[in-house]
Amino acid sequence: MAIDVEACYRRYGPMVLRRCRFLLRDEERAVDAMHDVFVQLLDHQEALKQTAPSSLLHRMATNVCLNRLRSERRRPADSDEELLVRIASLEDMEARTGAVAVLDRLFGREQVSTRTIAVLHLVDGMTYEEVAREVGLSVSGVRKRLRTLRAHLQELEAA
Repeated sequence: MAIDVEACYRRYGPMVLRRCRFLLRDEERAVDAMHDVFVQLLDHQEALKQTAPSSLLHRMATNVCLNRLRSERRRPADSDEELLVRIASLEDMEARTGAVAVLDRLFGREQVSTRTIAVLHLVDGMTYEEVAREVGLSVSGVRKRLRTLRAHLQELEAA
């Protein structure tokens, strides 16, 4: 059964907008991103199933917003902003490069859902129960994934 986009918009639109506001920190950009999420949902409604729509929409909103932020960093709005981005990027490039390398090694051997769990719990501050509901796992499953992730991080730090 395909997803009922209109029903999802009415029920989950406020949740998606809150997520977009949190990530983008700008009302106008958040509303645009929310609409993009539902346009994507509309485009793919036949291929998607009605199971766990809140998790799907939360993930879609996160991806849309993160992609927008990445695009904006690559193509600043004006040359002054581009200069500021370049200056900010030069400050601690070595540390940033090292952090990116560690994160790539850490998440390279993890499931994609483990990344989502880590962001929801460690960055967004969601409880284990909230994360479990969002990703469709048990609370103990979420704890186990985070425990394994921490162990892998400790292995990387020791190496």
